[in-house]
Amino acid sequence: MIQYKKVAFYTLGCKLNFSETSTISRLFEDAGFAKVEFEEHPDIYVINTCSVTENADKKCKQLVKKALSINPNAFIAIIGCFAQLKPVEISKIPGVDLVLGANEKFNIIEHLDKVESKNEIAKVEFENIKNTKEFVPAFSYGDRTRSFLKVQDGCDYFCTFCTIPLARGVSRNASIDSTVNEAKKIAETDIKEVVLTGVNIGDFGQGSDENFFELVKKLDQVNGIDRFRISSIEPNLLSNEIIQFTLAESNRFVPHFHIPLQSGSNRLLQAMRRKYLRELYAERVEQIKSINPDCCIGVDVIVGFPGETDEEFMETMDFLKEIDISYLHVFTYSERANTTAVKLGEAVPMNVRRERSKMLHILSDKKKRAFYEQNVGQTKTVLFEHEEDNGMMFGFTENYVKVKVPFDASLSNTFKKVQLTEIDRDGLMKCEILQDIQV
Repeated sequence: MIQYKKVAFYTLGCKLNFSETSTISRLFEDAGFAKVEFEEHPDIYVINTCSVTENADKKCKQLVKKALSINPNAFIAIIGCFAQLKPVEISKIPGVDLVLGANEKFNIIEHLDKVESKNEIAKVEFENIKNTKEFVPAFSYGDRTRSFLKVQDGCDYFCTFCTIPLARGVSRNASIDSTVNEAKKIAETDIKEVVLTGVNIGDFGQGSDENFFELVKKLDQVNGIDRFRISSIEPNLLSNEIIQFTLAESNRFVPHFHIPLQSGSNRLLQAMRRKYLRELYAERVEQIKSINPDCCIGVDVIVGFPGETDEEFMETMDFLKEIDISYLHVFTYSERANTTAVKLGEAVPMNVRRERSKMLHILSDKKKRAFYEQNVGQTKTVLFEHEEDNGMMFGFTENYVKVKVPFDASLSNTFKKVQLTEIDRDGLMKCEILQDIQV
């Protein structure tokens, strides 16, 4: 085994990656390694990669270069989605020593045991993604106030723009009982909020007699966790019963949904091979707001999909203006190998993609401002975070309004009832803490 003692981690991409990195870091600590920060001259770097966009690929290469600038003798292991999709390409990056695919990343300690030292040629271990069928539970701890709990992995949808099924395999999950047991482990810590994460969490239980709604109801009964938040769920899988339960009946689920849209054009939705049309999306938003007008709704949108015309882009703009949503995550389409989208229409020029992205970011700012203004004057419950930034600290209300107050260490990881007072120049909410009320 390599007799290295210090290990540092860097995570690219989604909440699911964060949950897995945290779990892998605990494997290292259990094996006697000391977890340190990226800049603290570690002996081993583990970089957990994403491959949703081309920028994530480039970022991986930049991180390897940065790691070697800190410690030229560091052992560098690359895991995650990019490692599964492009293992040979990654192995040729100068300084990379080990590349592990989707099936191998959770056995990284065993692979390190077999490697004696740095080599000029990286060791590559990966299987065909069709063989990746095991679900490995994971949750994050120690990095943030909240924990990301992995409840599902993989995807069977094969949207035409997406490489995730090629990087993570088929949709799979543990049983409800096993997942609840993972949540109970988190409940034994000081974590107060859990975010449910996965590739396609609404698909939980497919092929069995269990489903995501049943999981939600069981998690709602877990004592020791004050809040559950659903990270992202497909509109066709966000049933009215889930909406009704989480917004009107549950004890712990907060009024916040993140629902991918991708396009407001039905033609493009069909070209993307999405499993809904804009009419269903509008129905879901209307149903949510009819139960709780203050519910926060985030939206994923892709701009510049092959063949997207000016008129179709304006369909998306107009649709988003009409519906009552709170903010956007805007993704500029990038061509990905082994996807069919590139064959579906003429490429949109990059300058046009950037201009459309800019327009949607402006719309997002307006939507978020309007949502925050709707909340001014209301009393909400805020979970304050640990970090200090220029003498200020931050927290989130149950409906995902970000507040700022002067730093006070005693507030970290506590709930406080607050009155939301005004929006500052940074677009964050100021508040008055009601000291006599604490959850």
